[in-house]
Amino acid sequence: MAFLVCEAALGIRMIAKAVPRLRHSYLAHMAVHVRKWGAGPDVAVLIHGLGNSSESWWQVGPALAERGYRVLAVDLPGHGGSSPLDEYSIGALVDAVLGAVPHRPALAIGHSLGGLVLAHAVDRLEPALAVYEDPAFTISADPEVVQFFRGQKQWTDEDVARHHPRWSAESRRRKLAALRDWDPGILDGLGGFDAAPVDTATIPSVLVLADPSALVPQARADELRKRGFEVTTVADTGHVVHFDDPAGFLAALPGADTDVFAARAAVDFSIG
Repeated sequence: MAFLVCEAALGIRMIAKAVPRLRHSYLAHMAVHVRKWGAGPDVAVLIHGLGNSSESWWQVGPALAERGYRVLAVDLPGHGGSSPLDEYSIGALVDAVLGAVPHRPALAIGHSLGGLVLAHAVDRLEPALAVYEDPAFTISADPEVVQFFRGQKQWTDEDVARHHPRWSAESRRRKLAALRDWDPGILDGLGGFDAAPVDTATIPSVLVLADPSALVPQARADELRKRGFEVTTVADTGHVVHFDDPAGFLAALPGADTDVFAARAAVDFSIG
């Protein structure tokens, strides 16, 4: 079913080209769902985190489209509209993304697990710029962590609000929708997900971190900076920076000082 909700109806200034369009790619009988905004000449690829979906980019996608990008937000296998897998691996997630988006996009952004996927894909994807939003460069298979994520399938709006008090009502709604579609079977494979190969930034690379980041401690951020990564922190944000402070996240992206992008970042994104 096509996603045709116009963001303007939610109180956000939008233009027609930013209404998302959907498409599916089929890789070895697996459907990979891609959400699209804009029709610009430069491609931006967005990769969401664990237990989320392409809908998590509902503010970032239109903003990038206004900046002139053709935005492609991929649903990872077992998330959103993409098919689940019998067995999950980081290689399977990487292959799903690479098979669904063009080679050499101008920009690629990965959040959390999406950051790990991007780190493994980057040498084959070859984006002009890679942005890692509070990335999970290593994945914990600790039973308590796994159980916490598994329990999210039963979350209510009140649960999301308690854990994420800065999220708007619309962001909470989209998170709950993503959880309904999410296959928690991916949790069984987390222990086999290899750490990110980030010894050196082989292309222009930016870390946009939460404040503080539980996944990238300060010492690790300093180490990555020495290895060629640009590192920035968005003040007073949690793990999903682009939900806690959408304007702050947009402002942290390279090129955010351009007139169109700066104007978009100034929009009040709060709903409800």
